[in-house]
Amino acid sequence: MKDKKFRKYMRLARKVQNLADKYRQLSDQELQMQTILFRQQLELGKKLESILPQAYAVVVEADRRVLGMEPYFVQILGAIALFYGNVAEMKTGEGKTLTATMPMYLHGLGGKGNFLITSNTYLALRDIEETGKVYRFLGLTVAAGVPEHEDEGEEVDKEVVYAADIVYTTHSALGFDYLFDNLAVSPDEQYVTHFNYVLIDEIDAILLDMAQTPLIISGAPKVQSNFFTLSDWFVKSLIEGKDYLRSENKRHAWFTETGIQKAEDYLGIENILSEKWKNLYRHLVIALRANYLLHLNKDYVVEDNEILLLDEANGRKLIGTKLQAGLHQAIEAKEGVKITTESRSMGSITYQNLFRKFKILSGMTGTAKTDADEFRETYNIDVIEIPTNKPIRRKDHQDLVYVTNQSKIMASLEAVKNALIQERPVLIETGSVSMSTLYSLILLKHRIPHNLLNATTATKESWIISEAGKKGAVTVATSMAGRGTDIKLEQDARENGGLLVVGTERMTSDRIDNQLRGRSGRQGDPGDSIFYVSMEDKIVVESAPKWAAQERELLTEQEKSANGFKPLKKKKYNKLINQSQSNRKNQEIAGRQTTLEFDSIITIQRDKMYSMRNSIMTGTPVELEKIFNKCMEEAINQFITKKENLNKQAILDFIFNNLDYNFDIFEIEKLDKFNKRTVKKFLLALISDRLTHIQQFMPDSFQQLFFKRIVLLKALDTLWIEQSDNLQQLKTVINGRNWGQHRPIYEFQVEAHRSFTQMREAIYLEAIRNLLLSELVKTEDGSFDVEFP
Repeated sequence: MKDKKFRKYMRLARKVQNLADKYRQLSDQELQMQTILFRQQLELGKKLESILPQAYAVVVEADRRVLGMEPYFVQILGAIALFYGNVAEMKTGEGKTLTATMPMYLHGLGGKGNFLITSNTYLALRDIEETGKVYRFLGLTVAAGVPEHEDEGEEVDKEVVYAADIVYTTHSALGFDYLFDNLAVSPDEQYVTHFNYVLIDEIDAILLDMAQTPLIISGAPKVQSNFFTLSDWFVKSLIEGKDYLRSENKRHAWFTETGIQKAEDYLGIENILSEKWKNLYRHLVIALRANYLLHLNKDYVVEDNEILLLDEANGRKLIGTKLQAGLHQAIEAKEGVKITTESRSMGSITYQNLFRKFKILSGMTGTAKTDADEFRETYNIDVIEIPTNKPIRRKDHQDLVYVTNQSKIMASLEAVKNALIQERPVLIETGSVSMSTLYSLILLKHRIPHNLLNATTATKESWIISEAGKKGAVTVATSMAGRGTDIKLEQDARENGGLLVVGTERMTSDRIDNQLRGRSGRQGDPGDSIFYVSMEDKIVVESAPKWAAQERELLTEQEKSANGFKPLKKKKYNKLINQSQSNRKNQEIAGRQTTLEFDSIITIQRDKMYSMRNSIMTGTPVELEKIFNKCMEEAINQFITKKENLNKQAILDFIFNNLDYNFDIFEIEKLDKFNKRTVKKFLLALISDRLTHIQQFMPDSFQQLFFKRIVLLKALDTLWIEQSDNLQQLKTVINGRNWGQHRPIYEFQVEAHRSFTQMREAIYLEAIRNLLLSELVKTEDGSFDVEFP
């Protein structure tokens, strides 16, 4: 199937090239007129696909005139794959920025809702500064969805941004704008309304590596819990294997029966798993995760008395990102820094479900082929390998496997020294901040000048990368060096053999390893890559078959009695490394799938709530009246169905708390019977009187309509925020249960459905409370201020 696709794309690319001379003959004005002609054809019913060769040829010529760069054939080929909703695998240095101008222009002809997504603000602004000139030259509108001076509190004009034909923005900016749209009180305050076409740069980083990091809008802070420190003290006293267990991949942890009993004894309580102690048990679960699943300088760093999370795939600091459901505060308690206030989740969405909203999803990256199956199964998109413009000259050598970390490091150090003798630049990859720092110290001990690039030195990244291609340069880095600005070789470095990439351990997937290899050999440059790995590497310890541990002990003893450090010759050890990485990769895929399953349950609820909000925002007066009548009916029915409520005191409490603060208690004497029918009739009459009073105070029908809208929206938002926060906490607690004895997804689905049903029932009464108990204050200009109960 993909071969058939590829042949089709090749034919189209040749058509585009054949049309290039035709458009080269046109004047600037004539070239710009093509946009108007294309749009006229679309208005007459033509499809975008039918004008692709002509439109792409126009962009090729515009790129040449405006940017002074003419796309190569392979860039045109990649652009065609992107138009049709594929992942274009284009190697480092193959010009992805220029490639994007073609599909973005063609889809932009159809109007708004077309996005190019970058991984950070700098790239979005850099790319729009460059390529935006082409779109504007051709008559399209283009805007940046991120502010130029974000750190100074600058904001973008969302109305202008999202009305543009083409928007360059980041994944997080788009996601948050979408979530905030669904807290609006009017359609005029919603901007992200069209999901037509999206092109994601470094698509694997966003849709795979960040798939388990949901976007969450945090709202009003909760009352600060004093359980964080208490829980941290307790879990630090636990013994693994006795009080708690961890899964083989060290991704999940849970209490044993002994651990549960120990917690009850420590805290002096009984039945900690009961509803009464639900919140305390949640704190114990997250303290267990913080202490035994998350690690300093691997998952996070401490900087200026603050916890900063690290991206597992590239080691970069995730500024502004916090773990939810109290886990961030649990880490703060673990590390002894100031515990920040835990806030409520007002809304959340994963990148998986955000980008699946688009009609056409596409993306570019240098490494996707190894994960083609997951792209197809999760997003229904194919990976198309685009040939390089020049042959790849880099040599990727077979891994050298050593017994211990020490022997591996010393062997890799010899490779670095040999490269320096040849005056070649060297890039050394490490798997964590700690390891990069250790390797840096070893280089200093051997008097080898170098630069260090990790999460703590990321502010110097562009300068360090600019130096990395010079002859004799040595750069030590975490996997964050696998992406970003190209390492450009000086001529001397090129002549000396190019960049040598030295990996000191395999990463969580071969895709990330390939990213690192791809830093060498860009655009036909020479280069080499080699990985030095050991039986003590994290990926082997955590993900290798069970026999590996015993084999490692045996080999370690043998090495102690031998002279020097030599690589293991048997192929079974290379196979072991590959198997370990494959196991870890499968665990990562399973984790992403689990995240998707959890979020799919939340998505169903979220979509229902957002649909209800939109119905309220756009509903006619008659439709809103029907909604309020249902709210009144349901709220009263919920009250009278409980027999214990059919007495004078219960009815008075219900009235004072929900219907009328100033109710005359003597009016209750009019009730001669306390049965369902008479109580319901009495309460409905009271509500009718209150509504009449409100209408007399606010006689304008338009103001009444708007008041009813915001009353309903306030009720929905209040209860949905509680539900969103509850779902985040529910995920944490369920993931803290013994996976061998539970079905987490099923349990989450059952409990989430139960709480959603309870929320919907609560909305009816909340809406009536907001309607009848809100204080209306008339202002001098005739408008009203509303103070909700």
